[in-house]
Amino acid sequence: MKFSSIFCATLAMALLPAPAWADDPNDPEMQSEAALARDRELTRRLNQGELARVRKRDSRMFAAYDGERAARDRDHGRAMADYADRRSRYEQDLAEWRRAVSACRAGYYSACDR
Repeated sequence: MKFSSIFCATLAMALLPAPAWADDPNDPEMQSEAALARDRELTRRLNQGELARVRKRDSRMFAAYDGERAARDRDHGRAMADYADRRSRYEQDLAEWRRAVSACRAGYYSACDR
């Protein structure tokens, strides 16, 4: 019984996550100012490299989006022009029909066949 509880406690301690220290104040290699300066410079270069990578990725992503948006804008422009043409024809047909109805009601029976 005692062995199993000790074993379980040991196993639980092994499985618990340990905190990760990014900047260990007790690290003997990081005690000098020169080592800290090198570490800061390395961190700065890594951050700049990652920033450049993200900017390049984002520019490709936005370029693709802009291309899709331009195509959608062209399609929308064509659709709106087609709609305007169809609407204009509809308005003309409606005006012609109304003139024919008015003429038919006025006694011009040849207009009633339209």
